[in-house]
Amino acid sequence: MTTMTVGPITDTDRTDATATIHALQDAFNTNDPHALGALYTDHASWTNAAGTRLDGRTQITAFAEKAMTGPLADSRARYDVVKLLALSPDLIAANVHQTPVDTTGHPAPGPHGRALYILARTPHGWRIAAGQNTAIDPT
Repeated sequence: MTTMTVGPITDTDRTDATATIHALQDAFNTNDPHALGALYTDHASWTNAAGTRLDGRTQITAFAEKAMTGPLADSRARYDVVKLLALSPDLIAANVHQTPVDTTGHPAPGPHGRALYILARTPHGWRIAAGQNTAIDPT
């Protein structure tokens, strides 16, 4: 899938911002809430597909820990970055299509997601500062 890029985003920033999203995918797929939480800023705001707003890395990580050992324990997804939009030199909006997959990476039944992540440049690289996910029926 080709990623549309809008605005002045360097090749390095495009690669690094996309790598953050792929690291999020990997953390989700390996049920690692701490790796997932580390990709958010300290004071991030995240609204999940069920409409629950989570504030801060600590709350996001705690929620992920419960979800990954409960209802999402067997869930896997592919995260395709479909658009990067430069908001400022230190902020990038990323539109991501999430597709459920099986353990081999092939598409699986289940709701798809459409997420918007706001990535902020930090001393530790690009991190998610805010975002929202919407579950959709792909039919």
